[in-house]
Amino acid sequence: MRQLVWLAALPGAIAVMLAVQAPSTAQTAPAAGAQAFAACRACHTLNKGGRNGVGPNLNGVFGRQAGSIAGFNYSPAMKASGLKWDDKTLNEFIAAPMKKVPGTRMPIGVADPAKRAALIAYLKAETAK
Repeated sequence: MRQLVWLAALPGAIAVMLAVQAPSTAQTAPAAGAQAFAACRACHTLNKGGRNGVGPNLNGVFGRQAGSIAGFNYSPAMKASGLKWDDKTLNEFIAAPMKKVPGTRMPIGVADPAKRAALIAYLKAETAK
């Protein structure tokens, strides 16, 4: 009889163990965004008042006009793009920068939609600080 009770409880115990061990999407999303930004970090900073590098500082990028940070040497194409950065525009630009803004100096894109989504969520959280 004890064996039957133990076997009956086993599926519930396994489910509890899996629930405890499996990270939730909310826990992994920031990590995925930070990991996706690692490649961007070579050119961009995120902190308020941060320096421009090969690429501009991205703090406050959401809602900002493209090519508008004083002191950064944007390509003529970016200055003339007329883009305003929001989720959709950033998604399109990060997917294929030279397709979205022919003549941009940003050569690297992120083809994977899931990585782009994680990156944009990370940018939104980090650049609003």
